[in-house]
Amino acid sequence: MCLEDIIRAQTHGYPERLQPKMNLRKAECLVTLGKLQEASQTVSDLESDFAAKQTLAASSFQILQKNLHRLKKKVQEKESLPETFPPTLAKAFEDMDLKEENEQISSVSPSVSLCTDPLKGRCLIATKDILPGELLVKEDAFVSVLNPGEMPHHSLENKWDTKIAIGDLYCHRCLKHTLATVPCDGCSYAKYCSQECMQQAWEFYHSVECPLGALLLTLGVFCHVALRLTLLTRFEDVGKVTSKLRDEISNNISFPKSKNLVKMLNYDQEENDEVVKTPIPGCDISGKYENNYNAVFNLLPHTENHSPEHKFLCALSVSALCKELEAASSRALATGPNSSKLKATVTPELCADLNIWGVAMLRHMLQLQCNAQAITTLQHTGSKESIIANSRQVRLATGIFPVVSLLNHSCSPNTSMSFTSTVATIRAAQRIRKGQEILHCYGPHQNRMGVAERQQKLRSQYFFDCSCPACHTEELRTAAGPRWEAFCCNSCRTIMQGDDVLSCGNRSCTESVSRDHLVSRLQDLQQQVGMAQKLLRSGKLGDWQKSAAHLQKSLRVVEARHGPSSVEMGHELFKLAQVLFNGFAVPEALNTIQKAEKILLVHCGPWSDEIQELQKMRSFLLDLPPIPAGPLG
Repeated sequence: MCLEDIIRAQTHGYPERLQPKMNLRKAECLVTLGKLQEASQTVSDLESDFAAKQTLAASSFQILQKNLHRLKKKVQEKESLPETFPPTLAKAFEDMDLKEENEQISSVSPSVSLCTDPLKGRCLIATKDILPGELLVKEDAFVSVLNPGEMPHHSLENKWDTKIAIGDLYCHRCLKHTLATVPCDGCSYAKYCSQECMQQAWEFYHSVECPLGALLLTLGVFCHVALRLTLLTRFEDVGKVTSKLRDEISNNISFPKSKNLVKMLNYDQEENDEVVKTPIPGCDISGKYENNYNAVFNLLPHTENHSPEHKFLCALSVSALCKELEAASSRALATGPNSSKLKATVTPELCADLNIWGVAMLRHMLQLQCNAQAITTLQHTGSKESIIANSRQVRLATGIFPVVSLLNHSCSPNTSMSFTSTVATIRAAQRIRKGQEILHCYGPHQNRMGVAERQQKLRSQYFFDCSCPACHTEELRTAAGPRWEAFCCNSCRTIMQGDDVLSCGNRSCTESVSRDHLVSRLQDLQQQVGMAQKLLRSGKLGDWQKSAAHLQKSLRVVEARHGPSSVEMGHELFKLAQVLFNGFAVPEALNTIQKAEKILLVHCGPWSDEIQELQKMRSFLLDLPPIPAGPLG
């Protein structure tokens, strides 16, 4: 914005005598934005101008010269800093908007192709070697619904219990965080970041949803998503959609199994009414897979796998919703032409045959168990006096992403997902070789739960038995004992075995120790962790050396459990950077900031809150005069 204002001022005849001062501000903006080459060129131009013409008063000229010298020194210092990550990785972040189009799949990098597998179904495969941090998918949700029940977590003591929910802090359409929401005139529950967002929501779906607010809150977010998906079909080819739905009604409202999916759901026809078969479900006649209703409709509902009780509840919810829609339409028609706002709820396509749209909503409700995506955000917690900012991940909304739904699961995935408003971004978390499958974790991760628990969760929600390498390896190791619930040998790291006296499971190792001794050490460690958490929560800056020392011990544990390049490692390094920053341990803080940024850039991208905070901390520390570093206690 500052650069835009400067350009605007120059265009509209900014006074010549004040140009040096404005160009100095321009150089400062460029340095802050990290555009060092442009900043260096602007500084050189300023030096040339000062040498050529000295039109300013002596005092003003001296001040500008002093500021120019300081700025030039700052540019040189930043240019001499080691790179945060290698040039090859930096290049991967240049194209943040997937400007090069994938001809086969929308919202996906050209490095990825869509294939089918006899066992896995549709899947995404790397067409070339992919570097860590490379952007693979950037997709806006086809539909998203804000989760109404999540309450923001605040540790600040407040005598006023305001009961502020997520629905009061985020736009109900674009999910933008906003403190000054614009409420809907009709229901006041739906709130938006602007009049434009409110108008778009009204035109697309809220004109129908507005009088149904209480019912939708009762029926739940899945029913709300299903209704909104169905409402959006009005803006696509309704004839094609109703044709597919009538086929299902004629088949006694029985949904097709996967082997018949292509035959039944492909509705593109030539002039002679001959069905043109597409090779992959969800693709159009030209073979392109896009973020549209056709792709959403072709997501599998897994009807044969759902329990009778679940299907009954879904059908009951849809029936109640259809009955209310019919009643709302009758009321709107009865009000006559004077009530234009109510009349907007009457949509001929929706009300012509509610049975058809009821089938669509039922299908979508069955799809959501396996295909709904939790849209999450990092929510900062903690008091203002705390020397670090804690954060927790909260479920902001539920959305449908047709392209993201193509990704298969792995308990040790090679990608990482993050969200900005309604946009899902998937990056490579590690090097992916040409021909490898692009994999995403559906929730159960090998670093967070054991193989038995993961298998149970995946089987109950997604109806498959996971056979990823992580599960296979862990199943082979299960006989040796639980991974995180046993003592390891201090010498060779093999699991210790025995009762009162534990011996190393490795026959070539003679290490042994009493269980009481290990339990005592474990209790001491738990006390240290509690002390560290207390130090981190306290606002006493004098304790920052102890906090940093405890965090450095914690880093070793996180690295052993989650890996040196995991997002958990990045979050822990971020905490350490905050502590060192508040303690003015400049060299140590800059080194930790660099490590945290390198990891979090891969997982979260350059626009995440943590990356932005790290960059601000680094910029501030580089502007400081040299400060002797204190010892880390």
